[in-house]
Order: sequence, then C-alpha cells, then structure tokens
Amino acid sequence: MTASTSIRIDQTLYDQARTEAMAEHRSIAGQVEYWAKVGRAALDNPDLPASFIAESLASMAEPREEATAFVPRSRRT
Repeated sequence: MTASTSIRIDQTLYDQARTEAMAEHRSIAGQVEYWAKVGRAALDNPDLPASFIAESLASMAEPREEATAFVPRSRRT
C-alpha cells in the first residue's frame, strides 16, 4: 500500500482534474498523479509529443496477458 500526502493546489486545477477524472474513470488524486507522470516524462523527453508519452504510459499500464502480439506485415531483409 502506498502512503499518501495532502497537498494544496489551485481550485481551478482541482476542478479541471475532477472533470477529467470523471471522464477517464480515475480518482481526482489519480488524475493529478497521471498529469504529473506525463509532465515529468515530457520534460525528460522534450522531443516526444505529449500524446505519444500519454499513449505509451497507458500501454505500459495494460495487463500483459491482454496485450496483442505484434505481427509484422512482411519481412524485409
């Protein structure tokens, strides 16, 4: 179990997180954590689009047993 810590954030950011959290089926804390992960990864990888980073994080969170194996269309030599 992870520890939690309370923080103060701007009310507007909280309201935006609540709206996004409902749409994404996350808790408000989970939404803020998600934004922080995407933001940190974007800062660490400035050449990558934020959408690519978000999709990559979502992909990494999927259970491996539900993953679809990659099958190349053709073999190039």
